[in-house]
Order: sequence, then C-alpha cells, then structure tokens
Amino acid sequence: MEFTLTGKAFAEAKGAARAPSSRRLQPLRQIDAGVLSIAYYEAGPAEAPVVMLMHGFPYDIHSYVDVAPLLAAQGCRVIVPYLRGYGPTRFRDPATPRSGEQAAIGADLIALMDAIGVRRAVVAGYDWGGRAACVAAALWPERCVGLVAVNSYLVQDIARAMAPSRPEREVALWYQYYFQLERGRAGVAANRREIARILWKQWSPNWHFDDATFERTAAAFDNPDFVDVVIHSYRHRFGLADGDPQYAELQRKLAAQPVISVPAITLDGDADGIAPANDGRASAARFTGRRTHRVVPRAGHNLPQEEPEAFAAAVMELIRAEPG
Repeated sequence: MEFTLTGKAFAEAKGAARAPSSRRLQPLRQIDAGVLSIAYYEAGPAEAPVVMLMHGFPYDIHSYVDVAPLLAAQGCRVIVPYLRGYGPTRFRDPATPRSGEQAAIGADLIALMDAIGVRRAVVAGYDWGGRAACVAAALWPERCVGLVAVNSYLVQDIARAMAPSRPEREVALWYQYYFQLERGRAGVAANRREIARILWKQWSPNWHFDDATFERTAAAFDNPDFVDVVIHSYRHRFGLADGDPQYAELQRKLAAQPVISVPAITLDGDADGIAPANDGRASAARFTGRRTHRVVPRAGHNLPQEEPEAFAAAVMELIRAEPG
C-alpha cells in the first residue's frame, strides 16, 4: 500500500523523511508510568487516533525519526518512548530488578498508555519494541486498535528456547550466546557502541547509515541500566535467568503462546540479516483476527528507519479501518 493522501503537511513530512541525519525527535517529555519514569517524544493532535511506536535493540526512538512526522501529518497522535534501559528513561526505585523480560516491556507499554490517558492505540514496533507490541496485543486486546509488527509473532516461547535452529540461523545469533557469559556482560559494558555498529551492519546490509545517524542513537546506550537490562533480556529468553516476580503471572500467560486477535499487519524486510523474510504462514495460527503479511524490498531489521513510508502506510491502514 502506498500513501494516497496529499497536501502541504504531508508533502513537508515526506520531505522531512529524507532530511539530514542530524534531525532529532525533540523535545522530550517525561512521566512516571509503573516502575519507570519514561522519556518519550510526542507529536500530532492531542485528540487524534494514537499510535505507540516502540524501538528495538540496539536502537532508540530515532528509528522513528521519519515515521513520526509522516503519521502526525496525517492526523495521528504519535508517542515514541525510550524503552527501559535506554536514553533518559529511568527506574523509579533503585531496588527494582533491571529486568529485560518480555512481560516487563509489554507491561511498560500499557503503563505508559495509562499514565498519559490513552485508552486505545495502534501498537507498532520491531525487535524488542515489536515484542512489546505483540505482548500488549495478546494480553490487552481491548487496549489495541491494531498491531504493526516486524517479523510477525514475537512472543518468546521460552520453553522451546534450547531447540537449535539451522546452522546458518545460529551464526546470526552470536551476540545472544556471547551475552550468556560474564565475558559478554563485560563486553557490552566496555564496547556497547562497537557491538551495536556491528549488529546494525549485519542486520541491515542495504542501509548505509552515516556516523551522525549512529551516534545520535548510540547516546541512548549510556543509560546506567542499559547493560543490566540487555543482559537480563537475553539470558531470560533462554531460561537462564529468573524473571522479576511482579511479572510472573504475565509471563505464565505468555508461556501459553496466546493468540493475537486484534487486526494486524506484519512486515518482513527481504534483506533482514537476523530474521529472514518469509511468507508469514509459519505464524498464521497465532493471529486469529484480520492479518496481512508483507515483505518490504531491500529493507533490513530496522525497517521503520530504513523504509519509513512502508511502515507508516501499514499504521495508517489500520487507523483508517477502525470504525468511527
């Protein structure tokens, strides 16, 4: 689907999507939401349909630096938060476990919606952010107008995490195995930028980002909780780290691999170096509502930043389909 809307606002937003890489999502807002004080960017009319845009690892809100103005220009209220462990987002209590488990990031999304007074929204994301959106859509369908997710159904099946993939797929997961070791923890602490740059290049071979684009995002990794959250996320998904007890009930529900009943559009980049594109049939049973799957040419893993118009188009399709 391509954009069909015209007008000065949309034309300007579309031009901004190809503006210099130094452009930033500012100013930020900060709000207490659940266990976090969440930093987020907001654009668009206050009473408009809401879109929650969730970033992944190792990225930040600037994955949506081009998507956000495209959506705001078409009358959406756009919310782009820093996930736990990234940017200015902070834990409110020093004693809170620095968990990166899927139940936690899904709960963070709902807590933010509660804090800013959003009853329902399109939830959209990729990587960790796509997982947060899938968790929200599966466990809180009444809060979700629809779902846009890169790489389809992203709720982790931790019970089967030790089942090996084909060797060529295992090679791409080197960083996840590295993070299981204390050597890997030390490596993230000492070389977070270098590791991130390697992953960006491996996962998005057609995306020729410059140093300014990378550094704009890499600053988010200086969060004091980044290392702990990242390491816990990758250990928990293999069943090698305990979860935060406050999310135990949510995690129990996720262990059942709940279906997603809300309208969904799933996207794959055909040059994704970590999650190869497919026709979507393997995950079809996990979507019981209306679901469309698309492959985006040349796109890698960071699809919203690489192909912002395709990502924004998927969001707008769900908004236009919402009754009223």
